[in-house]
Amino acid sequence: MAARKAASGSLALAPVLDLNEASVLHGKLMSMRGKGIAIDASAVERVGVQCAQVLVAGARAWAADKKSFEIAKSSDAFAKTMQLIGIDDDNLVAKEI
Repeated sequence: MAARKAASGSLALAPVLDLNEASVLHGKLMSMRGKGIAIDASAVERVGVQCAQVLVAGARAWAADKKSFEIAKSSDAFAKTMQLIGIDDDNLVAKEI
C-alpha cells in the first residue's frame, strides 16, 4: 500500500488489535497528526473491527490534512482480516489529488 508522499513518522501496531486497543490506537494516531505516517502492521495477529475503524478514520483525517498515511508493512493476518471485512487500499491510503 503506497501513499503519495514519504511518511515522516512511524507507528508499530500491537499484535492484538481488539476493543481495548482501539482507544490506545486512537490516542497514538492523534499524537502524530499533522505529519505523514507509516503504519507497521507486520506483528499483527488479530484485528477487531473497532481498530479497523480507527485506521480508516485516521486515513481519512490524514487525507483531509493532505498528509501521507500508508501501511508500510503488514502481516498476512492483518491483510487477510482487512480484506475479509471489506477494507482495501482505497479505504486506507489517500489518493493523489
